[in-house]
Amino acid sequence: MTQFAVSGQHYLFNVQTFASIVLSNGGDEYEYAFRDRTTQGVIDDVASGISEIGVLVETTRTADDLEAAFAAAGLEFVELIQSAPRVALPASHPLINADKLTLEQLEDYPYIYFEQEDGAPVFMAEEALADEERHKGIACTDRASLSELIVALNGYTVTSGILVGISDGAGLNTVPLDTDVKLHLGYVVKKGAALSETGEKYVAKLESNLKKYARF
Repeated sequence: MTQFAVSGQHYLFNVQTFASIVLSNGGDEYEYAFRDRTTQGVIDDVASGISEIGVLVETTRTADDLEAAFAAAGLEFVELIQSAPRVALPASHPLINADKLTLEQLEDYPYIYFEQEDGAPVFMAEEALADEERHKGIACTDRASLSELIVALNGYTVTSGILVGISDGAGLNTVPLDTDVKLHLGYVVKKGAALSETGEKYVAKLESNLKKYARF
């Protein structure tokens, strides 16, 4: 019987990749788990062994601190692709047709982001440029709620821009963010551990999806 578990930050490409592996593996019996977690939750799941792989994103600002956290937990980060941050907005947003946006242009609009644990350092944030000051911020813990709040409040978030395959992202469009910060998209595993057959298939499909849908 196939058994496989993935934990990850709240990315649509991760959901799509996971679903495609379940479908391609098929079978009459299997036991899978897909866990949306905070950044620390992803680290803890992989370190404890309840998930084989943890999908995470580093940025050029957070990489050093995250690498130290991974090492302390006995994990290693494998980069699959680099990308550029984008602003996710509802299709009706006044700034949706901009060629690119700065955070200053967005300061009058609510910033919707994924909440981390109490006291979590800013480098654990899922969103690039989370260390920049905002005047209006709303934290949430659920991917669908984040999308709904962005649409309902004419808000925004900062994302990879890879909004594919799942209805949660259907009401959002993305615009490039004017920044030199880069995203490093990849995954963590236990240091020195060999991936299972399903894990290898998952990583190959994840890399393929990222290269196909990444926005710059």
